[in-house]
Amino acid sequence: MKPTDEQQAAADAFHAGQHLALQAGAGTGKTTTLAELARATRRRGRYLAYNRAIAQDARTRFPPTVSCKTAHALAYAAIGHRYTHRLNSPRRPAWQTGHALGITKAIRIGERDLPQKTLANATLRTVARFCHTADTDVTRHHVPRLRGLEDAKLHTQLADHIVPFARKAWSDLQNPDDGAVRFEHDHYLKIWALTQPRIDADFLLLDEAQDANPVVEQIFLAQRDHAQLVMVGDSAQAIYDWRGAKDVMTGFDGTQLALSQSFRFGPHLADEANRWLAIADAPIRLTGTDTVPTDLGPVTRPDAVLCRTNVGAMAQAMNLLAAGHKVALAGGGDSLRALALAAQDLKDGRRTTHPELVLFATWGELQDYASHDPAGRDLQPLVDLVDTHGTETILDAVARFVPEQAADVTVSTAHKAKGREWARVRIADDFTPPKDSDQTDDSGRAIPGPIENGEARLAYVAVTRTRQRLDMGGLSWIDGHPEGKPVR
Repeated sequence: MKPTDEQQAAADAFHAGQHLALQAGAGTGKTTTLAELARATRRRGRYLAYNRAIAQDARTRFPPTVSCKTAHALAYAAIGHRYTHRLNSPRRPAWQTGHALGITKAIRIGERDLPQKTLANATLRTVARFCHTADTDVTRHHVPRLRGLEDAKLHTQLADHIVPFARKAWSDLQNPDDGAVRFEHDHYLKIWALTQPRIDADFLLLDEAQDANPVVEQIFLAQRDHAQLVMVGDSAQAIYDWRGAKDVMTGFDGTQLALSQSFRFGPHLADEANRWLAIADAPIRLTGTDTVPTDLGPVTRPDAVLCRTNVGAMAQAMNLLAAGHKVALAGGGDSLRALALAAQDLKDGRRTTHPELVLFATWGELQDYASHDPAGRDLQPLVDLVDTHGTETILDAVARFVPEQAADVTVSTAHKAKGREWARVRIADDFTPPKDSDQTDDSGRAIPGPIENGEARLAYVAVTRTRQRLDMGGLSWIDGHPEGKPVR
């Protein structure tokens, strides 16, 4: 296939040996472009994939001169294999691990009692957060913020208590033979990163660069002196900052190019995508393919329904099940099942170890927090779902999900839909508009508040998952928002 002008510009920059950041919008054929670059050179390359499935797919598309692996696979070959014994060790409850680290009693911070289980969980989460960073030591800012302890002073008290145990846990993980802490794949990746590794290659291709966490970014950028660096991704699809991901593309010291011709959808959908790209202040705008007929309008039988939240996905799935559909939930129902079981524990007067609900002693306490504390507002949909349907109904629905290949419709969050596409997509109603501002227009009506950058990026991901027809559904409010003027 004849390359587009943008693909040719990327090829020219690559063959000139330039470090390159390639902004590739939704459906613009970024992997195809990278594979073509690799085929046109005899140099040896490494392709770093976001996950194992992407790496496996890439191996079928890249020439044998390019090794396609995840960062974890490289780390395992270098160091991780030494910890195989610990990787395969049996699971143990977090409280047992905490006890081995010296966490033997509860503490009280503010008005909250933190039992030993909660402290042990917080310690292990602190180590996990540290492993996603480029930092060399465990410090206060790695300690997760717990529901009910959002106040800065209270969090500082928690961090002062947790950090010594987290450092002890990290020291425990250095032993390849045995230890109290269960060894995970992120642990050997971090251990490898701290050795300042040198990746033997003439060029490195980092895919989904907008989702790289700081530890992967550190490893990648450290190869600059001996290898050509090429990162590719879409800054507008950077939607994982809440779990430590960092968009490394926009500040990259190298040639900045773009792929903006989408082969997935037509001009009408490109216009819709561009509306959200403009709101997100993204570095690219998309052009649709004229020969791909993509329409916007109602979809009565969608192939996929995309939701803002896990709880929204559960509500959609339950409605579809009640209507007689065979429903698949992207990623499975484990996280929703865990939330329902945690809710049931609280309703029965038992504490739960679920990290989102761990500090609440009863369901009534959680209801009050979700209703009246601004920090708990995002838990209100969960409370409403449980109060409306009950945990048994939710658990029954989870058990009725079928594999995607057997489903009439797939329900997914926008996060889990990233990288995927369907013929007919409907946006669920939990994509709510921003709250009204304090200002009014000439007729006295309240002016809607600004759209957050992160929400615009998530909406962009959601609307670009379709090939044939998109039902804007829960995002239709954009038509009446001051920032929602169509972009041409």
